[in-house]
Amino acid sequence: MHRYFFTTKDTFINSGSNQTTGEDFKDKNTGQDEILELKKVFFDRTFSHPTRVLLQFDTNEIENYISSSVLPHDYKLNLRLYETEGTSGLTEEYKVAAYPLSQEWDEGVGKELDTPHTTDGCSWLYRKNREGASEITWTTPGGTYIAGDEVSQSFSSESPDINMDITTIANKWFDETNTNYGLLIRLSGSREQSSGSFEDIKFFSRQTNTIYSPKIELKWDDHLPATGSNTGSLTTLDVSGNSENYLYPIHLREAYKENETIKFRFGARKRYIQKSFTTSVQTVSGSFIPHGSGSYSIIDMATNESVVPFSAYTTMSCDTTSNYFKQDLNAFEPNRAYKILIKVNHDDGQEIIYDNDFEFILRT
Repeated sequence: MHRYFFTTKDTFINSGSNQTTGEDFKDKNTGQDEILELKKVFFDRTFSHPTRVLLQFDTNEIENYISSSVLPHDYKLNLRLYETEGTSGLTEEYKVAAYPLSQEWDEGVGKELDTPHTTDGCSWLYRKNREGASEITWTTPGGTYIAGDEVSQSFSSESPDINMDITTIANKWFDETNTNYGLLIRLSGSREQSSGSFEDIKFFSRQTNTIYSPKIELKWDDHLPATGSNTGSLTTLDVSGNSENYLYPIHLREAYKENETIKFRFGARKRYIQKSFTTSVQTVSGSFIPHGSGSYSIIDMATNESVVPFSAYTTMSCDTTSNYFKQDLNAFEPNRAYKILIKVNHDDGQEIIYDNDFEFILRT
């Protein structure tokens, strides 16, 4: 199963100035902007300065969910950030690193295009800066973080969407080795200050009110194997060679409510039934997809984006009634339409995806 947790605050901080106007950005806040910019700024093709992204999540919510759900110890937590269409100027190969922050910070009220720029909130110099109160600086300008606990993701001529395993960082928050002050995202190592490459990456922030908000993806394998007594009187679906099968939803509702956890059921049988002469009524016996051969994905129909992608964590379960999977709908944007895809792996290596209008709407 995949379950998602969204940022409680996010922003990006700027280390330089406008070399044309002289405006200094080191105290600039962008806490309410719809975009998070991770970039190196150039003026007249000369490197000037980098920016960094700050994120925070409610780890109490995540830890409580893990504890109450009694998850296996091999769960994974991945940081997900999604690029905007405005991303440009990427080099073929680069690396992005995530560090746990070691000081508290305020998200602030500013936006990138505020004129004059807003200083209320965190910035490159200040972790807290409120009107009428004393400014509180970072111990190290640019965000004080714990070196040595970072994780990273390398990119090579691919989408700049971040899908980074931060399980080791989160577990240190859970066991209180480190206090959760959030994450700092930066270009890795010396590349951040290098004039030899040009990176300009724009991610959606939590202010965008889209399906692309920054989030932590909790994933674990919750499937029950289609073996032994689990399958009851169901027969094994033929997945050899070019066998043709038919999958159908069982009691799929037109609409569900957000925050529900739903058990989605799917029946299976041969597509074509062999005819025979008989004087009695014939019934079609149900089948189950063999263990490990079936998985699911859920697609946002407006964008065609995978809200839940096919993965090792979306293997279908089975009981005496049918194959099924459970899905927590907490992170699905309400008042949108979604579609379920079922993938069946055949013995000869074929992957058959059943896209048969298995659709539902999520209501508030």
